Amino acid sequence: MVQTNSTQDFKLVGFSKFVRSNPKSDRFAVRRFHHIDFWCTDATNTARRFSWGLGMQFVAKSDLSTGNMTHASYLLRSGQLNFLFTAPYSPSIALSQNLSPLSTASIPSFDHALCRSFSASHGLGVRAIALEVDDAEAAFATSVSHGALPSSPPITLGNNNEATLSEVKLYGDVVLRYISYNKDTNFQPDHFLPGFEKIEDELSYPLDYGIRRLDHAVGNVPELGPAVSYVKSFTGFHEFAEFTAEDVGTSESGLNSVVLANNDEMVLLPINEPVFGTKRKSQIQTYLEHNEGAGVQHLALVSEDILKTLREMRQRSLVGGFEFMPSPPPTYYKNLKQRAGDILSEEQIKECEELGILVDRDDQGTLLQIFTKPVGDRPTMFIEIIQRIGCMAEDEEGKQYQKGGCGGFGKGNFSELFKSIEEYEKSLELKSLS
Repeated sequence: MVQTNSTQDFKLVGFSKFVRSNPKSDRFAVRRFHHIDFWCTDATNTARRFSWGLGMQFVAKSDLSTGNMTHASYLLRSGQLNFLFTAPYSPSIALSQNLSPLSTASIPSFDHALCRSFSASHGLGVRAIALEVDDAEAAFATSVSHGALPSSPPITLGNNNEATLSEVKLYGDVVLRYISYNKDTNFQPDHFLPGFEKIEDELSYPLDYGIRRLDHAVGNVPELGPAVSYVKSFTGFHEFAEFTAEDVGTSESGLNSVVLANNDEMVLLPINEPVFGTKRKSQIQTYLEHNEGAGVQHLALVSEDILKTLREMRQRSLVGGFEFMPSPPPTYYKNLKQRAGDILSEEQIKECEELGILVDRDDQGTLLQIFTKPVGDRPTMFIEIIQRIGCMAEDEEGKQYQKGGCGGFGKGNFSELFKSIEEYEKSLELKSLS
């Protein structure tokens, strides 16, 4: 019998019984995902690998060349997606010039010792999930007053206080970072943050594989109930979806999952926990062991044309890009025409099979997705590429837009991912025994 950590108190009802509703309960105004900050030991080469593998351009930097003697940070961008890669310099560099080790940092919440400890414990990983909010100071105060654990109090950035940054703890060593801009200044948010310098176009190779924004950031935790209750209490986010081991597990392993969303459902934060008592160890438990605790499991990136994106990415899989999880069996695609023939042409279905793309749908829309293998040495963090089709609506000005979370989270695809990860883990086990 499958045993869970916290579902008895948390009372998960499962995918089929869950009724989606949106109470518009955010405690502060959330605009969008702002950026993801990866902590690493070599920002230069890590950023170049992601740039080449995902088709993201270098657009801004903060390093020794800009006067930052605290940390090196490089910003990649594709559409609205911002990936920041940060690594520490030696604290003695600043001290040798009679400066505080943090006085030149463009990210004032950076901590030398914590960054090194983070990399030692987790390897390459996400330190901060950053949200753009109306007021980072108010968001921090509201969050803390509703139970959030503070990580960095509000700090103004720039000579004219052009922006404000604050942080609260999310799970494990991951923080939720709030960013807001001072509307009374001439600072342009496209420039990212004060302290960063634009990288001239001729120095940034013009890559673009069609990725446009961050759809969701998934966390793995030891116990789901306390983590979900904690995040809901200080953000006001509502439950968008939930899955139990019976919904998405296999005959060998499983997980429980809850997806939290903000008011417009464009900021999605799924959280997973392992289940126990199965034939194989849950993949979530494997992650927690290799990551030495809770952390970001994967980042889902929206493509405007997933077929184009995958063609570009697969060309680079073995030459500095990202490898993908094994494709589902041919039987998966034999039934695809019945499930999505009114959305995808026969040619597109054939290309989905060739590229290993999963296709699922709910009553609102269709979801196309694929998952990479872990991006680093450890079997922990990976990348998801998705395209959402349908759910179109009009705003007050008559402009078309796609509703948040269109197509849900692909219950059928979730199961296929689980099977794929199981096969990948089995291949690692066989190699370790040979």
